[in-house]
Amino acid sequence: MISLDAYRAQWFGNIRGDLLAGLVVALALIPEAIAFSIIAGVDPKVGLYASFSIAVLIAFTGGRPGMISAATAATAVLMVTLVRDHGLQYLLAATVLAGLIQIGAGLLRLGFVMRYVSKSVMTGFVNALAILIFMAQLPELDPSKVTWLTYVLVAAGLAIIYLFPLLTKAVPSPLVTIVVLTALAMFFGWDVRTVGDMGALPDTLPVLLIPQIPLTLETLMIVLPYSIAVAVVGLLESLMTQNIVDDLTDTKSNRNQECIGQGISNTATGFIGGMAGCAMIGQSIINVKSGGRGRLSSFAAGIYLLFMVVVLGDLVSQIPMAALVAIMIMVSIGTFSWSSLKNLKTHPKSSSVVMIATVVAVVYTHNLAIGVLMGVLLSGIFFAGKIAQLFKVKASATPDGRVRTYVIEGQLFYGSVEDFMDAFDFKEAVEKVIIDVSRAHIWDISSVQALDMAILKFRRDGAEVEIVGMNEASETIVDKLAIHDKPGAMDKLMAH
Repeated sequence: MISLDAYRAQWFGNIRGDLLAGLVVALALIPEAIAFSIIAGVDPKVGLYASFSIAVLIAFTGGRPGMISAATAATAVLMVTLVRDHGLQYLLAATVLAGLIQIGAGLLRLGFVMRYVSKSVMTGFVNALAILIFMAQLPELDPSKVTWLTYVLVAAGLAIIYLFPLLTKAVPSPLVTIVVLTALAMFFGWDVRTVGDMGALPDTLPVLLIPQIPLTLETLMIVLPYSIAVAVVGLLESLMTQNIVDDLTDTKSNRNQECIGQGISNTATGFIGGMAGCAMIGQSIINVKSGGRGRLSSFAAGIYLLFMVVVLGDLVSQIPMAALVAIMIMVSIGTFSWSSLKNLKTHPKSSSVVMIATVVAVVYTHNLAIGVLMGVLLSGIFFAGKIAQLFKVKASATPDGRVRTYVIEGQLFYGSVEDFMDAFDFKEAVEKVIIDVSRAHIWDISSVQALDMAILKFRRDGAEVEIVGMNEASETIVDKLAIHDKPGAMDKLMAH
């Protein structure tokens, strides 16, 4: 547990830097929160309330000071089908349940699982997220729904986003894009889709509410798959972002506390009409580079955001959708790891296959959790295959041919037991067999059963078997699981 003094320092150790960085983050959060709401198929206020609530609550409950959490595309894309088929109330219920699942993950201390997510899986995750963000913009670029002016505004928006930083970086270029395109559209009275066309913006503070859904098993079965997906994806992105911020600030943070904090934030957000969210890679980097280091930066960003939306809502509703499309295209381009394409030529083929498989699975299913699961499984398979290749057995015999020694080198586990068994000559007539495992390690029940089988086969043909050099860990698992010295061992082994 963190001490009270350390917690206080995380709040008030960088007041000026955190307040200024929070303002920059809030300005950049507005268009993204609106855009993510539209991705999910809900009113902009759902994403805006969520971003306010999550940013404020995570400041108190999270495990990584200086990291920004809010409504995100990663969770929004998972809710599209739920909203389309069942409506907003089911989204709110899914948000509450996802938060409870995340709290459970934190209490069970599951933050450690991030160590098993390889770099290739992370790269595939990020690339797939970028592709999904871009694909979500395509409906707003449908020629049957928008005029040619929309394409001009999107192009102009992208030009501002990428060229304005050449003049100054004091003001976020996405904010400049919104201001310029909104001013032009209002001044010339252009007939283009605006944020106001997507739904009413909030003009009041959020209030507590209970999702209006029937409390039945059928409802749970509808909501649960989405909640699990949101909880897993939210934690994955949050913990990956946490690693990035740890590296940027040269500090360590608490993964399990972050899981609990994300859960509390999402659960509470569902009760004020907000959608689920998680940590944001882009906004967190913006915050750190703008001088934000403490919890106050996230808290300030949420408060600033709510103030600007409630007080300046009439102006926000006039923002052209083309401006948000341009920003989201910029986000997708910036999120995608372009170096991963170049690295396909130099990285091991197994790593490239894992990355590509993760991307394909996510894009095909629109479920980041499924893609990450596939990537982790493939990584495990390739790793096991690589370790199995390092396994070998050397055989030697005494001059009189009465004693045969097998020296085992490497890791004896389910992936190498076949090579282990193939190395023995069970038809050879010898008086004694020595199995030297001083250079090996026995890992699992498959390897113990293989050792049992080898010993019993030699004994069946009349040979004495001696095992030498077993390390303490291997000896522990062999003593616990092996049956070669027990009555009826061969019958038991063959029965399996």
